[in-house]
Amino acid sequence: MLSGVTLEGGGARSGEGRPSRTELKPRSLQSQIGILCPVCDAQVDLPMGGVKALTIDHLAVNDVMLESLRGEGQGLVCDLCNDREVEKRCQTCKANLCHFCCQAHRRQKKTTYHTMVDLKDLKGYSRIGKPILCPVHPAEELRLFCEFCDRPVCRDCVVGEHREHPCDFTSNVIHKHGDSVRELLKGTQPHVEALEEALAQINIMNSALQKRVEAVAADVQTFSEGYIKAIEEHRDKLLKQLEDIRIQKENSLQLQKAQLEQLLADMRTGVEFTEHLLTSGSDLEILITKGVVVERLRKLNKVQYSARPGVNDKICFCPQEKAGQCHGYEIYGTINTKEVDPAKCVLQGEDLHRAREKQTASFTLLCKDAAGEIMGRGGDNIQVAVLPKDKKDSPVRPMVQDNKDGTYYISYTPKEPGVYTVWVCVKEQHVQGSPFTVTVRRKHRPHPGVFHCCTFCSSGGQKTARCACGGTMPGGYLGCGHGHKGHPGRPHWSCCGKFNEKSECTWTGGQSASRSLLRTVAL
Repeated sequence: MLSGVTLEGGGARSGEGRPSRTELKPRSLQSQIGILCPVCDAQVDLPMGGVKALTIDHLAVNDVMLESLRGEGQGLVCDLCNDREVEKRCQTCKANLCHFCCQAHRRQKKTTYHTMVDLKDLKGYSRIGKPILCPVHPAEELRLFCEFCDRPVCRDCVVGEHREHPCDFTSNVIHKHGDSVRELLKGTQPHVEALEEALAQINIMNSALQKRVEAVAADVQTFSEGYIKAIEEHRDKLLKQLEDIRIQKENSLQLQKAQLEQLLADMRTGVEFTEHLLTSGSDLEILITKGVVVERLRKLNKVQYSARPGVNDKICFCPQEKAGQCHGYEIYGTINTKEVDPAKCVLQGEDLHRAREKQTASFTLLCKDAAGEIMGRGGDNIQVAVLPKDKKDSPVRPMVQDNKDGTYYISYTPKEPGVYTVWVCVKEQHVQGSPFTVTVRRKHRPHPGVFHCCTFCSSGGQKTARCACGGTMPGGYLGCGHGHKGHPGRPHWSCCGKFNEKSECTWTGGQSASRSLLRTVAL
């Protein structure tokens, strides 16, 4: 190992004492600026010397020189004069020389026997790199390595700045440092293989994705084209149906119009003839013609006719109604000519005339047309009002739910018991049965007892347990039992004796009865 003299600029010079080993530290870089590598995007700290102080990629320099040689040496200049084009290369000095400098190189005693090679003979070489010179001492080649600073140094560096640093020739330390780099490389290579495999999988997945997207796009295209064709066909059917409705309604109107015109002509003829007879005829003429005129007028007065058009213009398009399938596609949209008739609409439900306070009561409105057929669609104007008989200024708010099938679910929650009047109108006209009255009773009273077959079973054989049915058993049992006196023969409530499990409790016993029944309830 080689050792140098005192550090330049970092430690004490000769005569000022030598620094300790702890003071021998590499120069720290302050206020560093990070730049991105244009190849790998890694961030690199810019040294204090700027871009010129970055580590040189000598392999890249060698590749550039080889490319230049393969291009007949164009662009290479002499390493000595930096002026003329290169013709030869000194293999000993690893310097590119022009013709003039080559002659001078051979005349010097020190370099007389150096091997000179023409550039054209170097084209097959893999390395023709120039000697790597020290950036601090440009005349010296880097042949040594400072272990402390972990960088190559020249001979002058060893005797100067790197004095007392452990240094050795590069050929002696390359094995140790090369092995450490190889160990790191071994740990990195599996990542490369894994990343390559991952990229291959990504490429495979990307290819599969593209194929899948194309297949799905084809399915979407086929589906949409078929759907469009089905919709267009359904559109044509709807327009044809609409045209048929128009023709049918127009024919009905024309027929009614012709009938009314004929009736009007008959009326006018009879009226004009009678008026002319009464104004211009003599008494005898009137009396003679009276029989015919009266009979004619009576017949005209008995003719039945409608002053309103026999058809209406109620034609609507319902885009949200299902219209079945067309070529396997579910389609929507129907033409409806039905018109709701309030006189035909009916109310249904168990809560039409009964309800309980603070409990929701409901019923159903079934809308029909003039022919008594169910409308089959919603969207009608339904008006509902629930008014207390004694407090008409405090109506109950009803809820109307359109079931979209011609039925409407109507519900309300009365707050107090009493008699209420319910109004249900369609198109501002009462439906059948409207208005009607509802008797709201007090809130349902739950059963405090148990619904059992007998007291003996429900109480587990307790003698003191009683039942509202009044049945008893021998042996001092105060409650009922199967086949014994007072047992009703079927399940019943222990508190009131009712047989319906979902009935309202009617027990109103006193304090003594309460104590005797509570035991039954607890059991």
